[in-house]
Amino acid sequence: MTPRKTLATLASAAVIALIVAGCGSGGSSSSSAKPSASSSSGTSVMAASTSLGKIVTDSQGRTLYLFAHDTGMKSTCTGACASNWPPFTAKSKPAVSGGVSGSDVSLVKRTDGSKQVTLGGHPLYYFSGDQSAGQTNGQGVDEFGAKWFTVAPSGTMVTAAPKSAANSSSSSSSGGGGYSY
Repeated sequence: MTPRKTLATLASAAVIALIVAGCGSGGSSSSSAKPSASSSSGTSVMAASTSLGKIVTDSQGRTLYLFAHDTGMKSTCTGACASNWPPFTAKSKPAVSGGVSGSDVSLVKRTDGSKQVTLGGHPLYYFSGDQSAGQTNGQGVDEFGAKWFTVAPSGTMVTAAPKSAANSSSSSSSGGGGYSY
């Protein structure tokens, strides 16, 4: 009977491992789906109210960011940077709503030939650490040579720290503003 109990325990462990692996792959596929979903024909830039104030999102409510290292409308985020901060791309100029001005939105060609959406002269990006609509985990993150910020409907950077960061600031030894999950 011991071999049967061992077999049952192994089978249970295998089922649990499959469930955990399935949960993990679901999260990674949703973050890798961001760039392809952003280039669909229904692309739009809209404003959403968050704990940071009004910020821009795509049509599915996913937060868009700017990279302080970018100069003008040229993206400096490629390679590993673009894997962690996928560019917000579109085949044609996206629709706007919620206080975003259509005249502030344009497209610029990336080195790979795709067209990246810009707002107020800033290329827009997703953050791979945001797993669902409304998350702003990339706010204030310092990676790849500069900080990343959410964007106001006017196209300017939002530098406010997330209100939830105040709850975790006592456990942080960093004084860099923002947090890095």
